[in-house]
Amino acid sequence: MITVIGTGTGAPPAEDVLGVAELVVGGQRHLDAVRLPSGAERVVLGPLAPALDRIEAYVGKQAPVVVLASGDPGFFGIVRVLAERFGPGLLDIRPGVSSVAAAFARAGLTWDDAVVVSAHGRELRTAVNVCRAQAKVAVLTGPGAGPAELGAALLHSERVLVVASALGDPERERVERVTPREAAGRDWGTAVSVVLCLDEARFSRGVRTVAGPAVGPAGWALDEAAFAHRDSMITKFEVRALALARLGPRLGDLVWDIGAGSGSVAVECARLGAAVVAVEKTGDGVERIRANAAAHEVDVRVVHGSAPGALSELDDPDAVFVGGGGRDLPAIVAGCAGRARRTVVVAMAALDRVPAVREALTGAGFSCDGVLLQSSRLAPLPGDVTRLAATNPVFLLWGVRPQEPDDIKGVAQ
Repeated sequence: MITVIGTGTGAPPAEDVLGVAELVVGGQRHLDAVRLPSGAERVVLGPLAPALDRIEAYVGKQAPVVVLASGDPGFFGIVRVLAERFGPGLLDIRPGVSSVAAAFARAGLTWDDAVVVSAHGRELRTAVNVCRAQAKVAVLTGPGAGPAELGAALLHSERVLVVASALGDPERERVERVTPREAAGRDWGTAVSVVLCLDEARFSRGVRTVAGPAVGPAGWALDEAAFAHRDSMITKFEVRALALARLGPRLGDLVWDIGAGSGSVAVECARLGAAVVAVEKTGDGVERIRANAAAHEVDVRVVHGSAPGALSELDDPDAVFVGGGGRDLPAIVAGCAGRARRTVVVAMAALDRVPAVREALTGAGFSCDGVLLQSSRLAPLPGDVTRLAATNPVFLLWGVRPQEPDDIKGVAQ
């Protein structure tokens, strides 16, 4: 049996298994904090492969093994790799309190409605995008992905960061509330356990704090009446439905909505969990997007400006929707395609622009497909009869970048 013990705050006593262990594996601070039996071999965790091989040698001779870990080792912890290597039936797991639970407790907050994301050994951008989109997030930190880096990426977001360092250590534990700018300007050292990223204005009003179809309002491709718009200048729900399907917005993604107009696509992407930037050149359009985002209780960053110039200061997106652009549309699409990691979707009414947009997508290395959408809606007539009312036809083109399957296992909600 491999006994996996969570150390730190709330950890259960471990003398019963430590007293008979023949191999004890853990970080240096974990090993220094326990009394080991004489003759027991110690393995300090660094690279996992040598430690796993050593554990396998002891398992082969049926000798007792103890693995020490922080907090709850089944929560973004070593239990995953141990179960994959040796099978869950061989594990006796004794969890302590996770660093996330401890951090929220120190902050005096519930966390059943929080999103948890790990930046330890993973891309920081996923954690950043979750923090941009969600109101209550816990980020497990790692080298190069700590409070300073997180704060620097969130300078444009109205967030409060609660930085919890060395949780469970009675001498070194610290819990501090800072702005993203304050976090970015400090050297936090190596003892940080977890950072809480909070949009206090949203969850203090009782707004749901986890976006996404599983917990948010039912439905997507909402009727145009669900949005404020000017003179029916809005992406119709039939077009929006296919655009959303091709964009594939999800938790951890960053989506651009270029020429956002009413922001209907931006808002729907945010409702599905993505972080969203809407770019709009008109002042009244900017205010309309903000009003629609507030009405649907999502966070959309609105940039007042024109593409492609307004895009230079933005982080690279996973997906882009282009719904405006006029004569500059092919150049805008080419600029977006040069930076999009996965998908670019373009809606246009003018047939003449289709070849140039398609060339811009294929020239950037995307595979390109498209469709002409024409729909007729049921409309009432006098005498309790119904006719078909045609909507304007729209071309929808999408480019998809060939890529390796990505991994967002670092996100939980």
